Amino acid sequence: MSLSIAKGKAVANGNASTTPYELPWVEKYRPQVLDDIVGNTDTIERLKVIARDGNCPHIIISVWMPGIGKTTSIHCLAHQLLGDAYKEAVLELNASDERGIEVVRNKIKAFAQKKVTLPSGRHKIIILDEADSMTAGAQQALRRTMELHAKTTRFALACNMSNKIIEPLQSRCAILRYSKLRDQEILKRLLEICEAEKVEHNNEGIEALIFTAEGDMRQAINNLQSTWSGFGFVSGPNVFKVCDQPHPIVVQAMIRACVKGDIDGAMERLNELWDQGYSAVDIVVTVFRVVKTFDEYACLMLLDEIGFTHMRILEGVGTLVQLGGLMARLCRMHFKPALFRA
Repeated sequence: MSLSIAKGKAVANGNASTTPYELPWVEKYRPQVLDDIVGNTDTIERLKVIARDGNCPHIIISVWMPGIGKTTSIHCLAHQLLGDAYKEAVLELNASDERGIEVVRNKIKAFAQKKVTLPSGRHKIIILDEADSMTAGAQQALRRTMELHAKTTRFALACNMSNKIIEPLQSRCAILRYSKLRDQEILKRLLEICEAEKVEHNNEGIEALIFTAEGDMRQAINNLQSTWSGFGFVSGPNVFKVCDQPHPIVVQAMIRACVKGDIDGAMERLNELWDQGYSAVDIVVTVFRVVKTFDEYACLMLLDEIGFTHMRILEGVGTLVQLGGLMARLCRMHFKPALFRA
């Protein structure tokens, strides 16, 4: 499921929402045309050419993370290609739920055979979300369906890992790859929503939303709405309370203490986070993300130890002692060799 947003337009009625109930903002600001989609400019430009020319090939959209526009861009393409015939000419299935061969034989094949009146040169579109979850048998059956109904139907497969799609399907499709959204792109959309919804915020709050989203537009918008609904003001501390993540300022101070060799200061901040109830995974993941903001040399030196500790935690050793060992190793890296001769 993608999430870029439209420019202040509610999807439900095409106008700003004035109803007493509120749609989730991720739905209220979901784009309807390709021009409104955020990021991945080169890929979106290719889709615009397809929308303009009308000759839509079979498509595989591959992306390694959620919330950056893959499914929404397919829907926008379908809207622009089919216009008023969209409802009748588009079938969407989530392959993670309906992924067996029976779905291909029944639902997909029946829709491909259905007669629909479309504009000249247009085709029905079948959208398969999470297509990499389909069984091998279902993908083999899908290959034959794509061949038999190519004159009337086009397939759009959205997946996280294109290598899980069998080669015969890949060879029949144009593969489009999406990348992570940049912070500036998320910032622009968050500010547009804040203006449209009259959300009170400060710069620290917006920075916290971008930090916690990690390139996921859907998560950024959901966190914005949750913070605004829960606290009435979007600030850094409020965002981290909603997201239930360690505050990066505390984590940064902990790492700075390690860089200086101050084990007592590092352990004091680590114990503070532990006492607040954060798990070892929460802490080590935030440490990783904070360290990535350091200069390249320091980052590479620290990431090796952080990665080792992360592996141990994922293996089940998620204890305070494990994190304390990480702090000790990071501190030791920055002691002078002469201090260890004794």
